[in-house]
Amino acid sequence: MDPKDLSRIVAGCALLRGLQWRVRRSSRSLREGGYRSTFRGKGMEFEQTVRYEFGDDVRDIDWNVTARKGEPYRKKYVEERELSLLLLVEDSPSLCFGSQGRTKRETALEAAGFLAVLSAENRDRVAILHVYPGGYRLYPSKRHRRGILGSLLQLLTSRPPDRWPLPPLEIPWRVVHSALVRGGVLVWLGDFAGETKPADWERLRSRFELVGIRIDDPWEQRLPEIGVIDVLDPTSGEFLTLDTSSPGVRRRQEEWVRDRERRWKELFPSSRSACVLRTDLPVASGLAQFLLARRRQMSVA
Repeated sequence: MDPKDLSRIVAGCALLRGLQWRVRRSSRSLREGGYRSTFRGKGMEFEQTVRYEFGDDVRDIDWNVTARKGEPYRKKYVEERELSLLLLVEDSPSLCFGSQGRTKRETALEAAGFLAVLSAENRDRVAILHVYPGGYRLYPSKRHRRGILGSLLQLLTSRPPDRWPLPPLEIPWRVVHSALVRGGVLVWLGDFAGETKPADWERLRSRFELVGIRIDDPWEQRLPEIGVIDVLDPTSGEFLTLDTSSPGVRRRQEEWVRDRERRWKELFPSSRSACVLRTDLPVASGLAQFLLARRRQMSVA
């Protein structure tokens, strides 16, 4: 076995063990139903209208019936037994960049792993779509913990792009439609460095609950003024000389940041569906804060 492959497998196993430990230490509200209620909304089937009682979810109030009856009534739902989740991991070459001791790719894989382990603990169905330059691999939907962790380990030990020129990366949206049941949750992970809105984005919105997780590096937000440096462009495999103090270079980066932010907002306009993680901050706490904030926002929506 190639020593690099062995090293990657060992690192992947260590990361998986660490993820399971971090999920177990996550807040009880995430582990005991709070995680699932964070993604309610499209995984619910209407059953009947009943009188509202103190403590019921105000989001379920049926205002038409309430106005007609003169007292509050709410919609009662039958919740699906399990949540169906598809993790779309966009493994673009630009993820290989990292200025803080770890790459954006490592951060993205850890985020996908945290969500997969959390879903396995909640006995939900999880599928993983790993998209990389020139192809993709679908790990079919699985419900049992062992199956989910097996798929996750293969993702965590996958080889990053390391040969140039790289073929284009294209997300197979037809596979997304076939791999996820209607009302399921699509979590799209990547750095969203150059994406445009997919042609059938509105159809995806109507069929699934959409969540975006963007991976950022501090240098992408603002270049440090450290003079002239040599850098590797992960999208082309070329070494470049970059003058970080050049006004022109800094202006172009600021324009890129604004353009990326605009495209990000077009895809995920609500803070309930958009999570930004950074390579210099803990992934688990960032995701936990996002999920808990999303739950609070949904409770008052």
